[in-house]
Amino acid sequence: MRYTILIHCPDQSGIISAITGFIHNNRGNIVYLDQHVDEELNVFFMRVESEFNDSAIEFSKFKEEFQSKLAIPYEMNWSIHPENIKPRMAIFVSKYNHCLYDLLSRYKSGELSLEIPFIMSNHDEAGHIAEQFEIPYYFIPVSKETKEEAEKQQLELLKSHNVDFIVLARYMQILSNKIIDHYPNKIINIHHSFLPAFAGAKPYHAAFARGVKIIGATSHYVTEALDAGPIIEQDVTTVSHSHRVKDFIAKGRDLEKIVLSRAVQLHVERKTMVYNNKTVIFS
Repeated sequence: MRYTILIHCPDQSGIISAITGFIHNNRGNIVYLDQHVDEELNVFFMRVESEFNDSAIEFSKFKEEFQSKLAIPYEMNWSIHPENIKPRMAIFVSKYNHCLYDLLSRYKSGELSLEIPFIMSNHDEAGHIAEQFEIPYYFIPVSKETKEEAEKQQLELLKSHNVDFIVLARYMQILSNKIIDHYPNKIINIHHSFLPAFAGAKPYHAAFARGVKIIGATSHYVTEALDAGPIIEQDVTTVSHSHRVKDFIAKGRDLEKIVLSRAVQLHVERKTMVYNNKTVIFS
C-alpha cells in the first residue's frame, strides 16, 4: 500500500532525517520525496510517498506515533492519504459546458483517479450530459431571493454524498461562506486571466477592443475574497490583430479546460499545499 504524507512546519535542523528515519523504522520504502523551504517565512514543506507491506503497518497506530514522535515536537501540520481511497468530487456548472465535458471525458478515460457522486447546476441545460456519462444530476435554481435556501440544499447534497472537494466548472454563481467554510481549500474555480483589467460579462470582447497580445486562464481555490484565492495553475496563449472575438473566446475556452484539469489533477494527487493564501505545488 502506498501512502502520501503532506507536512508543513517551522523550518529547523533534522526534520528530513527524522521523517525518513521514522518511515524506515516502520518498514516503509520511500518512493518519492520533495521539499521546499520558504526562507522569508521560515516554513518547511514536504510531500513524501511511501510504500508499506500491508502486514507491516497498522494505520491508526502509525498515525498516533507520527503525531507524538514527530508532529508535536516539530510543531507540524500534517495529513496522510492512502492511495486506494479515491477523493469524491462534486461538479457545479451553469450554462457553459466545455469544462464539464473535458472533466467527464478525463474521468471516464481513467485519467482522473476520483469519484464523481453528482453534478449540480443552477440551470437545466446540462442534464443530458450527466445522463450521457451516467452521473446523477441535480438542478437547483438560484436567485437573489432563493440563494440561502439553494445553498442549504447544496450543502445537504454535499454532506449526504460524502463529497471531499468541489469543482466549479464555469459555475456562474458566487458561493457564500455557508459552503466555503465547510470546504476550505477544497473548492476549485476556473476563470479567464483578464481580471481585474477586463471584468464584467464580456471580457473577451473588452480584451479584443483593447488589442491585447496574450490571453490566459487561472485556476484557484475559492475563498471569501472573490477570485483572489490561492492560485493552483495558470497558462497563456498569444493572440494578434488577425484574430477575431470568436477566436479569443475559442482559445480562452481551450485554456480554461486545460488549466482546470491540471488543477484538479494536482489536487487529487495531493501535490498542492496552501499557506498564507499562496500554494506550494510539488512536482
